[in-house]
Parts: sequence; structure tokens; C-alpha cells
Amino acid sequence: MANMIAPPEPPAAVDLADGDDLRRLRFRLWQTSMAVLTILATGWFFSLSPIYGVLAIMVAKHILVAILVMGLGIDSRPGKPF
Repeated sequence: MANMIAPPEPPAAVDLADGDDLRRLRFRLWQTSMAVLTILATGWFFSLSPIYGVLAIMVAKHILVAILVMGLGIDSRPGKPF
């Protein structure tokens, strides 16, 4: 019993809220609305003609990937969340 090991210390408390919750919410809402708008516009182009629809899909793919990359933060500068 003399060689007992003490339990590890609890992890330090981390504050995950950075105070920019409203800004983050607005950004997520903007992302969602732009993605939905892109999909709806692509569907509208399909109603005009299949050729226009295929062209719209080729453009929409790039737009949706750009929105995804923005959401993942790949294009952001270090230290800036958005």
C-alpha cells in the first residue's frame, strides 16, 4: 500500500464560447441559404432545358464546394475564425 499512485489531475476547464456566437450563426445561415439557392437555381435551369441543366450542375458543383471550403475554414487566415 505504500506504492500507491495518485490519480491524475482533472483536465483544465476550457471556454469554447469565443463570444462570436451571433456572427457564427449568421455565417452558417448564409451558407445554408446560399447552398439552397444554388440547388434551386440548378433545378430551375433543368426546367428550361437539359443542356442548361447540365451546364448549371457544372457551375453549381464549384459553388457548393466553395461554400463547403469556407465552412471548413480552409481558406481563413490563422487567428481569424471567418
